[in-house]
Amino acid sequence: MSSARIVIVGAGAAGALVTVRLAEAATGAEVVLVDPCADAGRGVAYATGDPAHLLNTPAGRMSAHPADPDHFVGWASRHFGRIVGAGEFLPRGDFGMYLGEVLGGAIGVRRVRSRAVGVEARRLLLSDGSTMAFDAAVFAFGAYPLDSGWAPVAVRKHPRFVANPWAPGALSAVPEAGDVLLVGTGLTMADVAITLDRPGRTVHAVSRSGLLPRVHVPVASARQSLPAVLPADLDSLRRLYLQRLRAGRDWRAAVDGLRPVTAQLWQGLSTADRARFLREDLRHWEVRRHRMAPATAARLYRMRAAGRLRLYAGEVLDASADLRVVLSGGQRIAVGAVIGCTGTATDLSAVHDPLLRSMFDAGLARRGPCGLGLDTAADGRLLPTAAPLWTLGAMRKGNLWETTAFPEIREQATTVAAAVAEHVARAAVRESGPGCARVGVDG
Repeated sequence: MSSARIVIVGAGAAGALVTVRLAEAATGAEVVLVDPCADAGRGVAYATGDPAHLLNTPAGRMSAHPADPDHFVGWASRHFGRIVGAGEFLPRGDFGMYLGEVLGGAIGVRRVRSRAVGVEARRLLLSDGSTMAFDAAVFAFGAYPLDSGWAPVAVRKHPRFVANPWAPGALSAVPEAGDVLLVGTGLTMADVAITLDRPGRTVHAVSRSGLLPRVHVPVASARQSLPAVLPADLDSLRRLYLQRLRAGRDWRAAVDGLRPVTAQLWQGLSTADRARFLREDLRHWEVRRHRMAPATAARLYRMRAAGRLRLYAGEVLDASADLRVVLSGGQRIAVGAVIGCTGTATDLSAVHDPLLRSMFDAGLARRGPCGLGLDTAADGRLLPTAAPLWTLGAMRKGNLWETTAFPEIREQATTVAAAVAEHVARAAVRESGPGCARVGVDG
């Protein structure tokens, strides 16, 4: 009798973690990780080779193993040849190397370097034309870059427009000299601005708010206790947040103290209140929740003080053939390149991924609440069907809201792996019963 097969699609951080957890579960099933990349574990977030691109979370909170919170700190200390403190913000590329080593140590995992392009019943379609049957599948899609539809045609069709700065070799289109315009003022902009910073260049950055992410402080803020009954509407939630701001010495405590219950708060809001939050509060929350490493912030502040970084609140309206860009605030900026730093797509209806489209077309997945990500059950199982398909990370934003940071992805990987292991075990029991036959697994 052949064993069950569990397929994980995607070898970024989420895919690597759930693969490791499934390997540890020793389900007796074959565990197959499907992804075309050579450097498993890195994904987009941790593939950067620029040592100035730092993690936005201290090293002490980045262990891949929940039972060993110092695992990454210990690895980093050996890697750098010095004692690394738990509060340090280390290069993202080194963390990607760490995840790759953690994944490489998982026993019994088979790698298939191919791209998944579709799902039919319990069979994965691969880009090389082959198929792979499975008993359970986890789709660690990661985050999709935002479509460049925000850009006027004159910008979008220009040869020095970079829609996705994280695409391999994308920044090679940027001239060595001359100013540049970054569209977006979040964490992606911070990294790209640092990479492109040089004497004699001004990095211009524009977004609707014009706000930079706030900065982490070197020491943790004191946490505040939560009320016994959590707010169930947006206005009450705003009042709670303001009360916490007044009660503490540091606003970070008010933000971080809500993190353990963010999903509960989000799920308790009505659809109308969630939409109002996205419309009225989103950017002000994001710049406080997703903060910069202190060294990153210091670099940007120095750039601003020297006039090498300028921020604008507005939008790109038009551009000439020689990239004289017009902003909605009336500014006209001559640049050598325009780079999209607008973040990731949360509404998947416009994402052109054949795997995702096939799942929508087959009714195996649907958009999540407020059109964010994919709809899931509490254990990450895809809705609306009862098919043995799970997801984690960015795809669960509509259900959980707080779902893209590494500590949350680590927790989800444990939950998803347990659910998949339980499904496989139950299937094995059914298979061993009288008259039962195994279905749908190829050799």
